[in-house]
Amino acid sequence: MNQLKEALRAVEQRYRLFQQQQFTFIAALEHCREHAHDKIRPVSTIAQVQTYMEHHCSSSTYRRVLCLFLDICAELARLCRHLEGLHAGTPVTSNILDKCKTLVSPSHDLSSLRAKYPHDVVNHLSCNEAKNHYGGVVSLIPLALDLMKEWVAHSEKLPRRALTHVSESQLYQDAGYPRPPAHPQPGAGLPCGLRIRDELRGKKQSTRPPWRPPGRGL
Repeated sequence: MNQLKEALRAVEQRYRLFQQQQFTFIAALEHCREHAHDKIRPVSTIAQVQTYMEHHCSSSTYRRVLCLFLDICAELARLCRHLEGLHAGTPVTSNILDKCKTLVSPSHDLSSLRAKYPHDVVNHLSCNEAKNHYGGVVSLIPLALDLMKEWVAHSEKLPRRALTHVSESQLYQDAGYPRPPAHPQPGAGLPCGLRIRDELRGKKQSTRPPWRPPGRGL
């Protein structure tokens, strides 16, 4: 859970950087919509932003801010997968997680989303932009972060043993490592660095010949 909180804080830091560039983000979307001859419909999905960046963005500055938005969305999707693995879920946490997974789905329609107080991202838009074009896309990240924090708050009330083996298994799979054994060896629950050092120590010790009483033949 502590590692999850750290990952969540890292995403929040990147989001604060993105917030400072919201006007550039909107300008980038305006630029792309104009190049795509797509000035009528709102920016309503993550996939739409991806298409704009890949096919209709000719400015390196605009590409950077669009990439930052897409990177944060991708990280939120990865965190959703981690949340699924931390415990089997309760009706409350499962409902929160389902909402979060829906929000960060590339094809989910965001056009009706509006982040409200204490978030002020929609207030930074003009009235027309907020109502018709960008209110949903700028609301996505803060609302997803709120859901993840709510999930953590509810999960911390669960018994500690409910957050064990499923967590390790899912985190290993997401990182590309094999699933831990059902009956872990001593040291299997240690942080990765300590576990690797213990494994190396075991290999060094295994190269020594076994102790034999003096005077006995081989």
